[in-house]
Amino acid sequence: MLQYNRINNLVGWLVFAVATIAYVLTLEPTASFWDSGEFIACSYKLLVPHPPGAPFYLLLGRIFSLFAGDPSQVAWWVNLLSALSSSFTVLFLFWTITILARKLLVPARRPSTIGAMATATAPEETLVPTLGQTIAIMGAGAVGALAFTFSDSFWFSAVEAEVYALSSFFTAFVVWAMLRWESRAHDPASDKWLILIAYMVGLSIGVHLLNLVAIPALAFIFFFQLKKYSNKGAIITLVVSALILGVVLVGIIPGLPSLAGSFEVMFVNSFGLPFGSGVIFFVALFIGAIVWAVRYAIRTGNRTLHTALVSFIFVLIGYSSYLIIPIRSGYDPTIDENDPENIVSFVSYLKREQYGDRPLLLGPQFNAEPVDQEEGAAQYIKGKDKYIEVGRKVEPVYDSKDKVLLPRLYSNQPGHIAQYKKWVDVQEGQKPSFGENMSFLIRYQMGHMFWRYFGWNFVGREGDIQQSGVLWPWESSEGLPDRVAESKARNNFYMLPLALGIIGLIFQIRRKQRDAFVVGLLFFFTGLAIVIYLNQPPIEPRERDYTFAGAFYAYCIWIGLGVLAIADFLRRTVKSDVLAGVVATVIGLLIPGIMAAQGWDDHDRSDRYHSVDSAKNLLSSVAPNAILFTNGDNDTFPLWYAQEVEGFRTDVRVAVLSYMNTDWYIDQMKRQAYESDPFPMILENENYRQGINDYLPYVERPEVASGIDLKQYIQLVKQNHQALQIGDRAGRTYLSFPTKNFFLNVDKQAVIAANAVPTQYQDSIVSQMRWTIDKGGLEKKHLAILDLIANNNWKRPVYFSTTADNSDFLGLDNYLQLEGLAYRVVPVQSRNTDQLGYIAKNIMYDNMMNKFSWRNLDRTDIFYDENYLRFPANARDKYYQLTMEYLKAGDKATAKKIMDHVFAVFPDKSIPYDYYVPPFVVPLYEVGEQKRAQEIVNTMAARADNSLRYYFTQNSMFETEIRINLYILQQLIQVARQVGMTQKATEIEQKFMQYYGQMGGS
Repeated sequence: MLQYNRINNLVGWLVFAVATIAYVLTLEPTASFWDSGEFIACSYKLLVPHPPGAPFYLLLGRIFSLFAGDPSQVAWWVNLLSALSSSFTVLFLFWTITILARKLLVPARRPSTIGAMATATAPEETLVPTLGQTIAIMGAGAVGALAFTFSDSFWFSAVEAEVYALSSFFTAFVVWAMLRWESRAHDPASDKWLILIAYMVGLSIGVHLLNLVAIPALAFIFFFQLKKYSNKGAIITLVVSALILGVVLVGIIPGLPSLAGSFEVMFVNSFGLPFGSGVIFFVALFIGAIVWAVRYAIRTGNRTLHTALVSFIFVLIGYSSYLIIPIRSGYDPTIDENDPENIVSFVSYLKREQYGDRPLLLGPQFNAEPVDQEEGAAQYIKGKDKYIEVGRKVEPVYDSKDKVLLPRLYSNQPGHIAQYKKWVDVQEGQKPSFGENMSFLIRYQMGHMFWRYFGWNFVGREGDIQQSGVLWPWESSEGLPDRVAESKARNNFYMLPLALGIIGLIFQIRRKQRDAFVVGLLFFFTGLAIVIYLNQPPIEPRERDYTFAGAFYAYCIWIGLGVLAIADFLRRTVKSDVLAGVVATVIGLLIPGIMAAQGWDDHDRSDRYHSVDSAKNLLSSVAPNAILFTNGDNDTFPLWYAQEVEGFRTDVRVAVLSYMNTDWYIDQMKRQAYESDPFPMILENENYRQGINDYLPYVERPEVASGIDLKQYIQLVKQNHQALQIGDRAGRTYLSFPTKNFFLNVDKQAVIAANAVPTQYQDSIVSQMRWTIDKGGLEKKHLAILDLIANNNWKRPVYFSTTADNSDFLGLDNYLQLEGLAYRVVPVQSRNTDQLGYIAKNIMYDNMMNKFSWRNLDRTDIFYDENYLRFPANARDKYYQLTMEYLKAGDKATAKKIMDHVFAVFPDKSIPYDYYVPPFVVPLYEVGEQKRAQEIVNTMAARADNSLRYYFTQNSMFETEIRINLYILQQLIQVARQVGMTQKATEIEQKFMQYYGQMGGS
């Protein structure tokens, strides 16, 4: 036994070392796109990230960041947290597989009941695996663990700063710990394993909630240790496990803080006590109740109650990492999302109220009309001496006949309805049937958004284009678009992991049905159950495969057990346990070897820097002390990283447009942040707090139809002036905006003094800016932007990122000055109808040619997925605009220099030509680069033809790719004619008409 344990530990740590080396070698050196930049910044300075936060992750990330020699290394060290979390996940998966494998090969004699309830004694002996069995068991553990190591989704999360790797570690640990408890269930001291599991579950809450869905599987491990199996007992176990899951998800996480919040509001508002008194009373009452209950359990000798209470306490101890959120928020840090510094806002933060709700078990469908509305609980914000009610959450009420069980077709967004029709035959004006809802659940939510991801990990993946399907072994690359056929993300596993997993599943079912049932439960609850719970809309901004890493972890258990099945088969032939185990292990190891070889090039991020370079380039596009409005996650989080971690351009105030609709974020913008001064706004919190001026509808007033002074309008809003007030049927009053036409008088000397406009444009400064806001209503963010523009008096440069939604420019399109990757608001009116605003070419040239960094974008050995390719595409467009500006000025030499630069830093071999490239054909001809221009036309025409031929054979999920390639053909036709490539233009036009006809001319 001692020898077996040493081997088990040694091989486990060897597998851990292999995983660690792989992840460290492929680790991203800086912040990647999506949430990583935010998590690294918030870990480094213990800031407050988006709800519901990940406080335990932040604490660990902070510890790792301390090992960085300088701020530029912080990202690598925080990324290493994910790498090591993933390696430890692999380690505990290995030990889980070896426990289950040993039970299949070496069944142990055990007592029939647990602990104090036992009627049998402990087994007289524990059977020791033979050498052949040991080899097979170790091989099973290594193959299954390494298969998970190199699985597509898990590897992706292992090399970046995200919560999913650490969350997977907690899942792997609690499953392993439960199996260890099972092997010691007859020991009176075995309860310590249950308490350890409870503590780890509590800690996992401070990372991500995915770990909690393993609870039903753990409950059945407990159940199967009872003295007798029964269907009734199994049902009770399932119900109890669901109740435990519900208690944690609803009762503990938001429930306890919500209850504390109710005490707080009552004590402060009703009893007149100071802030915090209600929370203190609740905590004291709660602790007193817990102490009484534990003492009662000890006094009565109720072991079950005592274990449950102690486990509950340890869940709370783990959950207490969340205290860091209100504590750090109380210091008003630079990133302080939702400002959860008091119990009321903290509850809202935990409940993720800003993200809205989705119907789960019973609810309306997309075409249901509410018949009434009802008010929910009161909503409060903290005032000067009490909590102020800012309204009640209004919930629509639907007729019972408009509700359906498991509503899947629920979103009434026009874009979503169109997407629903791609999956089910829903008709306008008709209520979707239950069958249509189930069809969408099975075909899209389960089929496309789970089983497709499952295939990516264990069959193969077509490529990195969003909606890419499963790559089956018999599929050829012939006739595929280059973007698909040559993608590093095109990985073919030849179905081998899938086949070995099925073999392992069958083998376990035949030998140990109860263990197979437990693993199956784990697979279901971490996979398909999450599908049902998430109720995903018909289109997502990115692939969501990382959500189901727990299910892929469970399947890798079966992949490992498949080695035992192979060994069992070989044993009948070779008549040697040792040789059978060795051969089965070697055969099994080929599978993770293939997965590693196929996946290495697309998971290797070791030299990828563009996410942070793109952020620094955007910050370098703006003048000192600027205010920069950005759009969303990828437009913002890398900026936060650059400023918070590397201290780059902290004079710039980054303002996220999607957050500007909240009072807490506007309050943050009105505070000092490093070298950045507060927003120069005159509106106060009482003018924009929650429930106030959330939306100002357009109600025309003839007396100001021709226009209103923007400063005057903001003053009227500040005064809550009667002239802007309108009422509703309930007697509530709101402010409106009375005209779509605005004007702002311009202090020309202030503009010149602020150096807001280049010298050559100073004569064009207008005395009055006039523009039209073509909206049916103003959102809070629009009100804040207008206040800023009205009262800034050109002291601070105001910019919009070029990736921001044009609708947020509020009609100022002709008053924009392009200086790189950002538009500056200036009092110079552009008459150019072909583009937004005008170009400050000298400033833009200096920014884009001298200040911007494009590290490694010219290297073909580095994989850039869709998220990374979008940013060079946007930059190509801005280089083109700069090129044309110099050509208009007759400076062909500089225009050629710009184009040489852009094709050098974004070569086609690494950053394939996109739809911003065809316009370069004309200026290339003008500067004598006919050969390169012709190469662009020929290359892009052939690619578009090949792509369209392929995508028209696919399903409607690739409609975007079809439209993009048709647009490219249109561009090529136009530019080819402009430069005299008449014959080529005719050929391309024929192709275009052929494909356009296949779309039905739409």
